[in-house]
Amino acid sequence: MSLAQETEMSESQVDDFLSTNETGVISLAREDEPYSLPISYGYDGDSRTFYMRLVSTPESQKRAFLGSNPHVRLVVYDESDDGTLYRSVVAAGELTEIEPAEMSVEDIEQYGETRRPLFEIWGSEKDELDIQLYKFQPAELTGRRTEVDRE
Repeated sequence: MSLAQETEMSESQVDDFLSTNETGVISLAREDEPYSLPISYGYDGDSRTFYMRLVSTPESQKRAFLGSNPHVRLVVYDESDDGTLYRSVVAAGELTEIEPAEMSVEDIEQYGETRRPLFEIWGSEKDELDIQLYKFQPAELTGRRTEVDRE
């Protein structure tokens, strides 16, 4: 039988964790309908802000959810190779779309730092894709760390 000890992560542990990871799962909700998808992100620990580049087609479900100004939750998690440490952070709030013409110098620098997947696969031609930039400064940001003693 294994025993687990769960502790809340401090603000600095949350910021370090989010700064060293680059992917998570974002859930968008409108009315009673959820929509979740994997994303890559950049994170600025000083302002506790996520930067995302989300790609969709005009008629996609993702675009419909993003266009409804949804409340969102972003979950970032990892597990140690030996399965004795699990960490997760949950961020909740609202996404803010950034129009390229309204980007500040700081925004441009952050998007330059934002990680992207090594490859991307789309069912549509590139010229049919909408690329929107989002900033996410969560109203809630919490982290948990679980250590498992398997002995």
